[in-house]
Amino acid sequence: MPNRTVPTLEELLTLNKVQQTLRLTEVNQHLESLSAQERVVWALENLQGNHALSSSFGIQAAVMLHLLTSVKSDIPVVLTDTGYLFPETYQFIDELTERLNLNLKVYSAPVSAAWQEARYGKLWEQGVEGIERYNQINKVEPMRRALDELNISTWFSGLRREQSQSRASLPILSVQNGVFKFLPVIDWTNKEVHYYLKDNDLPYHPLWEQGYLSVGDTHTTQKWQPGMNEEQTRFFGLKRECGLHEDNNDTHQ
Repeated sequence: MPNRTVPTLEELLTLNKVQQTLRLTEVNQHLESLSAQERVVWALENLQGNHALSSSFGIQAAVMLHLLTSVKSDIPVVLTDTGYLFPETYQFIDELTERLNLNLKVYSAPVSAAWQEARYGKLWEQGVEGIERYNQINKVEPMRRALDELNISTWFSGLRREQSQSRASLPILSVQNGVFKFLPVIDWTNKEVHYYLKDNDLPYHPLWEQGYLSVGDTHTTQKWQPGMNEEQTRFFGLKRECGLHEDNNDTHQ
């Protein structure tokens, strides 16, 4: 697809969400026909400006980390560290950072976890509103700061449609909070993830073998039990998204 058919970010930001979606329809139709690797190459070649990958270093994080760094070895990898990750997650971060030589950028809230508890109590125990406030402080604001300080125009993420209802209709390319959002493995199944990890000798998160389907903070992550779906293992089943992947920019909505 020629570059001239790809709208610029500046052009898209003058449109509302519906208009943005329509403007990107042709591009997304083309991207759906490409492999994940081809999509990454396309994005790096066609989406101008700086690029970054966000990672929570969750169960299947090695897929995107390997996929992106295989094409662009020095791409910034942004982690929002809440201070409440599992010890196994911090170990996993160290392992993958060394193995893949990641250009890791760690961002956190300006107020420490202990200070937040002293000031607000345990926000994650205060219902949906408390969880949303906690996520805003510890995930959304640090990620926005990262995108701003690194001057990012394109944000890569490993979201997949199969993971939840809230992700089931997401396109490969969209605009979120003023930047391009690019999801190269959005249509992958769990089986495709498994074979990519196996074929490239990459590990799952250590807690996967203990029955965890999704891993976030220690206080809002549950081990899978019979009858539960993946969405119910996070945030007590009250929410699926932590806020990072929700468009909170009210401009032109």
